[in-house]
Amino acid sequence: MRSAPVPLASHVESWRPSPVTDADPLPPDPAVALSAVLDLPEPAAGAGDPLPPLWHWLYFLHWPAQHELGPDGHVRDGGFLPPVPDRRRMFAGGRLRVTAPLRLGVPAERVSSLSAVVPRQGRTGPLLFVTTRHEFRQSGTVCLVEEQDIVYRSGQPSGHASAPPADAPTRLEADVPWSLRVQPDERLLFRFSALTANTHRIHYDAPYCRDVEGYPGLVVHGPLLVLLMLELVRRNAPGRRLRSLSYRLRQPVFAGEEVMAFGAVADGPVELRIATRGEARHATADATLGRHRT
Repeated sequence: MRSAPVPLASHVESWRPSPVTDADPLPPDPAVALSAVLDLPEPAAGAGDPLPPLWHWLYFLHWPAQHELGPDGHVRDGGFLPPVPDRRRMFAGGRLRVTAPLRLGVPAERVSSLSAVVPRQGRTGPLLFVTTRHEFRQSGTVCLVEEQDIVYRSGQPSGHASAPPADAPTRLEADVPWSLRVQPDERLLFRFSALTANTHRIHYDAPYCRDVEGYPGLVVHGPLLVLLMLELVRRNAPGRRLRSLSYRLRQPVFAGEEVMAFGAVADGPVELRIATRGEARHATADATLGRHRT
């Protein structure tokens, strides 16, 4: 007789990881590299310039020893990874509050801590939502406060969204003021994984995606989709500074799909989203902009 599965919440009842402090000199090279990956005509920022919002994802990177990686490519244990058996991970969303932008070439400090652990029941089974909080400081001043929501489940996947059929109705054209078209392929995913020290196999190992995770193809990084939405703000409102951002990742995008980032200024925040031919809202975000930069 099979015993009942142990609730996910029971695995984290006594899990209280301590805050972690990291430092980074914020050299220009990673920002120059991402500018090339995004096909920008010139680097988005150089030494002394403000780093575009969320480009700090290129910094404060952790490179574990090879033997510390699990079968999926992520670190097997430690840090803010919950002690859940057969753990599977998905980046679900986050929030950012900007007091002042980080500046390249100025040493920065990041203090990371566990903010919340919330068990929920999803369509495919029990889930664990883990929120981490990061404070970024330069010269002793808090510049950014970021929260990231990561969803974990236990056990084998029960199936994921499939790629859209070839005759799926197009939803890529929209009457919105801001738009950006990109078609992420294997090369782009590989370069972005390298820039962010992301070894999750769903971004570069197609057989693993299909046979283990149940995806129809390589998965486009959630953070890359968020950065594409923010590119709309950076390119179309260059004189405005981002004050806050709230974003949610809803449906995966797969390598080779044509992606469109859309943006529109509402009464309050700027409304952003990622669409493909088969889905109108893979990711959504609300951005609040301040006055013109000084």
